[in-house]
Amino acid sequence: MDPRCLWRVALLLALLPAGAQAQETTLVVQSSPLAGFRYHAAAEVWESLRVGDRLELARERDNPHDANAISVSWRGRKLGYVPRHENAALAWGIDRGAALAARISRLAPDARPSRRIEFEVIAE
Repeated sequence: MDPRCLWRVALLLALLPAGAQAQETTLVVQSSPLAGFRYHAAAEVWESLRVGDRLELARERDNPHDANAISVSWRGRKLGYVPRHENAALAWGIDRGAALAARISRLAPDARPSRRIEFEVIAE
């Protein structure tokens, strides 16, 4: 995703009339599968996860494996990461103060861990 797109979205939200912003409008910035399912707590909390659950995104600037790393957590438990090939624009936005949240959009008991959890990143 082009980082400029994220700022266009933020500008659009800022230009909406005050009443329009107060309505239940959700702008999905991106949808991604969870990376790193088998290396973190996702398997441990799998039975408790629900579609729609809020997730926390945390920028890991000092991550030795990925300079754009963004961890994904649920109730304080790290589930994994935004995939490396999809995190550059989000990292750019978070580094510049963009208000982003995330939620679980799909849970599937797939044999491939990379397809078990999908989440949406939302502009707040």
